[in-house]
Amino acid sequence: MLTAFISCFLIIFVYASVWFAIAVYKKRNDVADIAWGLGYMLICGYLFYTYPATEISILLYTLVTAWGLRLSIHIYSRNKNKTEDFRYKTWREEWSKSFYLRSYLQVFLLQGLFLLIIISPVIHVAVQLPVKWNGFTWIGLCCWIIGFYFQAVADWQLSVFKSDKNNKGLIIQTGLWKYSRHPNYFGEILMWWGIFIITIPFSNSFYFIISPLTITLLLAFVSGVPLLEKKYKGNPAFEEYKKRTSVLIPMPRRKIQ
Repeated sequence: MLTAFISCFLIIFVYASVWFAIAVYKKRNDVADIAWGLGYMLICGYLFYTYPATEISILLYTLVTAWGLRLSIHIYSRNKNKTEDFRYKTWREEWSKSFYLRSYLQVFLLQGLFLLIIISPVIHVAVQLPVKWNGFTWIGLCCWIIGFYFQAVADWQLSVFKSDKNNKGLIIQTGLWKYSRHPNYFGEILMWWGIFIITIPFSNSFYFIISPLTITLLLAFVSGVPLLEKKYKGNPAFEEYKKRTSVLIPMPRRKIQ
């Protein structure tokens, strides 16, 4: 198993370095967001061609690839013909002279490390003895399907909302966004918990709970929810929306007295 992790680490290191070079050439670090989903597909492809395929491993490769491909296409379509994402613009200004070094270390290599941690249950399954479909497989698959629905539909609803010029400056509060301020992040988190649940019957799988915990912490407390909440802080419409709507887990809207 150690060999598999070392190989994946080296692949990710080279992959992250290539995308850093692309970012320097393009003069925009938000290409890292496109690279994020594609990196998981690369690792799944490597595992598929290197280790004997089993029912569960093929299922996991399929789920991860479906998630990664959809996400990367969505981000590419969203960012096309637009300026660099506000998060990366802020860092570009804050990092100043050390911008390139910190971009390489704190954006691309750090993202690569998170990629390795999050996909670790899939790497673990790839080198284990086969396990047949079981209750955990179905529970995890159901979680993944629900999560994929939330992320894909929420992203689509937001894209449609933003494409209407009449909505400029407004906050989306319809569809899934009526029940959660970040339904797309909720969906992504649920998908990775589903993937972990599928791997539970494999030996020593509990150690890899670090995967869904990491994506949960990143999206809920570090790079996802907090940055967007900060961006819209002080916006009257958002503050009103915030009072009525759950931050992450979809819930019925709260009534304001």
